[in-house]
Amino acid sequence: MIKRLFGKANTPAGPGADEPKPSQTDDDVSTSGAKVGFFDRMKEAVSRTRESFSSKIEGIVALTRTVDESTLNDLETALITSDLGIQTTTEILEALRERAKRKAIEGGSELRALLKEQILAILDAPQKAVPCPETPPKVTFLVGVNGTGKTTSSGKLAAWSRAQGHSVLLCAADTFRAAAIEQLEVWATRSGVEMIKTKPGGDPAAVLYDAISAAKARGIQDLYVDTAGRLHTKTGLMDELDKMRRTAARLVPGAPHEVLLVMDATTGQNGLQQARLFTQAAGVTGIVLTKLDGTAKGGIAVAIAKELNLPVRFVGVGEKMTDLLEFDAGAFVDSLLG
Repeated sequence: MIKRLFGKANTPAGPGADEPKPSQTDDDVSTSGAKVGFFDRMKEAVSRTRESFSSKIEGIVALTRTVDESTLNDLETALITSDLGIQTTTEILEALRERAKRKAIEGGSELRALLKEQILAILDAPQKAVPCPETPPKVTFLVGVNGTGKTTSSGKLAAWSRAQGHSVLLCAADTFRAAAIEQLEVWATRSGVEMIKTKPGGDPAAVLYDAISAAKARGIQDLYVDTAGRLHTKTGLMDELDKMRRTAARLVPGAPHEVLLVMDATTGQNGLQQARLFTQAAGVTGIVLTKLDGTAKGGIAVAIAKELNLPVRFVGVGEKMTDLLEFDAGAFVDSLLG
């Protein structure tokens, strides 16, 4: 039997094995971003990455009067060890070498400016307009392996959409893990949105069918679907995701309009290969990069854009309801390199 939740006081469930429950000190949605500007929040979120990354770059820039091959070799090492990865670093260095052939790079300041241009170009390349259906709802799947923060991100996205003035519905399609349903109930209550669920072990496609039907009947604009954690190698679960995609497409033309892969920034390059294979199997259209504030591996955002050819759509920068930011490549680069 499908059940609905709306504004009902629930005792927060304990965290499951892989995703934390919402912080009990979350700000109300209506106070989103009131105290701190977007750029300041992004700068704070990447502070650990900036400390590591900038210290390496500053050492090169401060000692550079004329950029030569030795300088570029040092820069190459700095970029690779900052989790940009070999492929991304190689492209950046090739572009800088080509620039140096045409016109000498005069000193560290110009090198820094050119580096910022290269990183920004990589981050901007996969960006594309977000699909918006002619008739609501816009259906967004959140996918990925367990432990990355899918359920938490689903709740935060609901709050983000409400802050944009949209009507929102959550769908608890992770029926394989009972704690996921309980956690999403907490997020639904805190963000003041309705939620469609079924009993643990139920058919995810069935609860999705009910959620889309409810969203259409009520004129809901944004439907976020929290799916079960899965690996690309788990054929049964991937088949289940395909079934959900077919169900969505049958009810809403073009659905799912977005498939967001939730990635844990703290895994850095270690999570990239898994993400690469997952995107091929799941039709991913964008990335939600969580736990950015807790890692010095924020350079992985650049590697994602280059190696997966996918835009980073949102970044998680804390545990509060409002700690999910729409990704801004310019603010990210400025926060890293000044």
